[in-house]
Amino acid sequence: MTRDAAVQTGAAEQDFLASIVLGEGLPEEVERLLHAAALSYDQDDVAHKYLMEARALAPTHPATLIGLYRFYFYKGRLRECLGVAESCLTRAAIDNSLPLDWQQVTAQDAAFGDYDAIAPRFFMFSLKGYAYLSMRLGDFEESAAAIDKLLELDPADKIGAKVLLGVLERRGLEDVD
Repeated sequence: MTRDAAVQTGAAEQDFLASIVLGEGLPEEVERLLHAAALSYDQDDVAHKYLMEARALAPTHPATLIGLYRFYFYKGRLRECLGVAESCLTRAAIDNSLPLDWQQVTAQDAAFGDYDAIAPRFFMFSLKGYAYLSMRLGDFEESAAAIDKLLELDPADKIGAKVLLGVLERRGLEDVD
């Protein structure tokens, strides 16, 4: 799978998660701000302002985090995106009663094998995003460690960590796909 396909897979995962969490416990004003950000996506400053207002009102809600993550990601602001991925990991760790250090999480700590378990799935998607961004930013050791953790938590690889592993292993090689 090419790097573009890996990005498209990640976007589909984020879309799925956003659709599940958007209405759950999200204040109406925050939902309005997220919608306004989406409508003004082509105006970076305006969209970013709406996203930051939404985050100020609901700083740990997955919908605000996913919205900001996607904005930074698609605008190519990968360092900022990585910071949001770290916030997502923290939020997911708290929601799953996991250690705050993702490296300390074990497969027995949550229902990682149950693809329908949304909270553990959000943790794994967040870790996958973190792994991808670490790779894109040149921190290959951190990316490899996160991918290894994903495969430890999800040995059946329902989350698709092997796609990232393949990209990591082919880095620097000419893409022949």
